[in-house]
Amino acid sequence: MIKKAVLPVAGLGTRFLPATKASPKEMLPVVDKPLIQYAVEEAINAGIEEFIFITGKHKRAIEDHFDKAYELEERLKLAGKFNLIKKINSFDHLNIAFIRQKEPKGLGDAILHAKPFVQEEAFVVILSDDLIDPEYPALKDMIKIYENKRFSVIALEEVPWEEVSRYGIVSIRMVNGDCVVEDLVEKPDRSKAMSNLAIVGRYILTPSIFKYLENLTPGKGGEIQLTDALKMLLKEEPIYGYILKGKRYDAGEKLGYLKTIIEFALKDPEVSSDLLNFLKERVSTL
Repeated sequence: MIKKAVLPVAGLGTRFLPATKASPKEMLPVVDKPLIQYAVEEAINAGIEEFIFITGKHKRAIEDHFDKAYELEERLKLAGKFNLIKKINSFDHLNIAFIRQKEPKGLGDAILHAKPFVQEEAFVVILSDDLIDPEYPALKDMIKIYENKRFSVIALEEVPWEEVSRYGIVSIRMVNGDCVVEDLVEKPDRSKAMSNLAIVGRYILTPSIFKYLENLTPGKGGEIQLTDALKMLLKEEPIYGYILKGKRYDAGEKLGYLKTIIEFALKDPEVSSDLLNFLKERVSTL
């Protein structure tokens, strides 16, 4: 059983400056929850019990968010807001570790920092700015594939051809209904892309990945790229793909983030009706 999740949160969040100058991108709110909370809740619903956050400078707010807030709790008690107390204490039962990545050297380097805690177990990696519809159990489905195959599984989604240079891109073949990865490349030029099937922010990795990450030289952008390590791992063992069926929200850039807020707010019974009316009125004036 997979019980550990690695959440890399050490990135600089430059697309959201100046908001992320001193505050983590992962703490940007979507309605009433930060992005990172959606990721943790998704993992909990998939049976994950241990969480390893790879953090960096100015990321203390993430640690505080998953810690006890005694003063706030007392104020809420005095105000009789016990439903809010339940919400802010929903993570007290989790086993959480925080590891500092001293400088952001890429996703591969961040995952390598988790090796002492993961050891010889397979584990989940979640990128919180890829927010997947909570109503769809994508991570659960990926874990089922791993439990059947016992090899790494990566989430895949077709993206517009003009966006392939933003992603790791794969080629696949179907074998008896299974999606098997044939090759991978990190952020290719559009003219050199093998497909428009992109790796998105959910991975299940076997511990074999660490030996490749340890010896990897910097790739695209001068960073240690996980895709490069997966390409090497593929020579040793199969990698399976999981093509997303639920909706993915790209909250890692401004427009995608704004769309994500609107989509989630329209699902929130507390604000959806008023927001919809506002949007209709606003559009009618354009």
